[in-house]
Amino acid sequence: MPVRVQTQDFDVGSEISCLHKSCQITGAVVSFVGYVRDLSDNVAISQLTLEHYPEMTEKALENIIQQAKSRWPIFDALVIHRVGTLKVCEQIVLVAVSAAHRGDAFKACEFIMDYLKTEAPFWKKETSSKGEFWVEAKDSDELAREKWQ
Repeated sequence: MPVRVQTQDFDVGSEISCLHKSCQITGAVVSFVGYVRDLSDNVAISQLTLEHYPEMTEKALENIIQQAKSRWPIFDALVIHRVGTLKVCEQIVLVAVSAAHRGDAFKACEFIMDYLKTEAPFWKKETSSKGEFWVEAKDSDELAREKWQ
């Protein structure tokens, strides 16, 4: 499955190994792992809760992967995104891309992550000593996505 939305953690090494083994002519696998940060706007965060719309989220992620495949000659891509309540330093997301050459893999991986941040229907709520707050979209995420247009 190129897309998984799940509550359980994942093993990055195992996932990358499986992606690499799926195509014997792979010359590069590029990956990105996102973690729960301990600070948000200089406020200590104790946990992050992620919500989504099942099936709609998976379809949005699959669409992003297809867009990447239409732009670069990549062999495959994988997106694993966790939902539920996560503690500081826990893994949230893995994006991995296999290709014949590193340049295509790097570009496609960055593209997938930039689009995931702006196009995938996830909602994040941070918990801190000051209370719970829904995370608003960042201008920097929109700017990152716009560079691909």
